[in-house]
Amino acid sequence: MQSSAGLRLIYRAYMAAFFLFLVAPLIAAGAFAFNDSLFPSLPWNGFTLDWFFSPVEPKLGLFYDERLLRGLNNSLYIGVVVAALSVAAGTCNAFLFERKSFPFKGVAYILLIIPLVIPGVILGISILVFASMIANWVDAEFGLFITWLRPGVPLIVLGQFSFLTTITSLVIAARLQKFDMALEEAALNLGASRLRVLRTVTLPFLYPAMFSAFVVAFLVSFENFNTTLMLVGSDAPLTITMYDRMVKAGSTPVLNAVSVVLMLGSGLLALASVAVQRERKV
Repeated sequence: MQSSAGLRLIYRAYMAAFFLFLVAPLIAAGAFAFNDSLFPSLPWNGFTLDWFFSPVEPKLGLFYDERLLRGLNNSLYIGVVVAALSVAAGTCNAFLFERKSFPFKGVAYILLIIPLVIPGVILGISILVFASMIANWVDAEFGLFITWLRPGVPLIVLGQFSFLTTITSLVIAARLQKFDMALEEAALNLGASRLRVLRTVTLPFLYPAMFSAFVVAFLVSFENFNTTLMLVGSDAPLTITMYDRMVKAGSTPVLNAVSVVLMLGSGLLALASVAVQRERKV
């Protein structure tokens, strides 16, 4: 009994230390967003919302900072587009690998997984070099300047899509493995077409996984830095804008204010994902 009680105490202490290790940096980063100081550091000079709502320097707030808002808008746009494309491709991949048999299926599956183990910087450089090579060749041979193969938002979307499709494919395939094929067979026996069966039976079963995959892809796209840095043009997403701000002007509490907004947004998306999962189970 004493041994069991001691193990429970150690387990609880470990769990408390583990979650404290995870949460403490977030609490610290969030707290300095409300510090009435020009620098995100101690001492605490009082509570303020200037780093969110002040319209004037030197405490220009997040919601009046045009560069940060433009970066936020770019990140939202890129995240939604990449997540939507990744979920669509991931759904197709899930059906391909779970329902079909074809030559070199194992090799194709390995190729699907590879983007996850390639460092983001290497992936970004490879895509940039390959796209630039094609664009330069088309320009030299036909005199066409293909903007979407140059650094910018389209190339960022392509770069993030290349590895986020792997994540969405795995998430949706895991859900598809649990599907009871007898449901599709019953619908077909009742006269439903394959397209209708897909629309009314199979896809509704996959919706929770598709939504979760969309949320994961969006969040990973939003916070991606390494791959995006290699492909960015004039329309920089938020992560690149924040990095550029830190390099040129140093860290200020407005960046902590950005962190607070991102933490709240991520938390809401996570809660929405959990709510969708529970609703489907009920």
